[in-house]
Amino acid sequence: MRRKFIIRLVALLVMIEIVASTSSCKKEKEASGLDKQLLDMAVPVNGFVWYKYSDALLNRSAGSGHNYPFLRTRYNSVAATVLDSSGKIIPGNVFPEGSLIVKELYSNSSTLSRYAMLYKKAGDPNADASGWIWGYVNADGTVAQAASLKGSGCRGCHSQPGHIDFNLMTLYFP
Repeated sequence: MRRKFIIRLVALLVMIEIVASTSSCKKEKEASGLDKQLLDMAVPVNGFVWYKYSDALLNRSAGSGHNYPFLRTRYNSVAATVLDSSGKIIPGNVFPEGSLIVKELYSNSSTLSRYAMLYKKAGDPNADASGWIWGYVNADGTVAQAASLKGSGCRGCHSQPGHIDFNLMTLYFP
């Protein structure tokens, strides 16, 4: 009888632990402030130029830190000034102030899941030392990584050899 009680007690404690850990999981919060501004700039596609002038989805590259199988990247008119005639980033260039680069990340061939954004705004308190503001917002409007973190979870990969002003499209999609 005592053994059954102990087994039931242990099972109950395990269930309580599971419920407690599930309900206390960190929930992503709705984008606001700078994260919302970045999202609002990234959602419309008008006025943007696609990488290689194609809006076709690309398969995730071997060097990507993004855990999504498909992506496509676009540039606002300011950022597009450093694209060559085939729509690739010209090596050795630095994106001008006001550049916005939007990488759309897809969980399958038809589901847009997340926006990874780079916005060049030197002097902004949320910009890194190179003048980039790093945005990482889910398509549902929740924040995956706050812009206030200055790309701390992104810069490691984006500064690998072969990057062009922290952009890797030309490296992995020549």
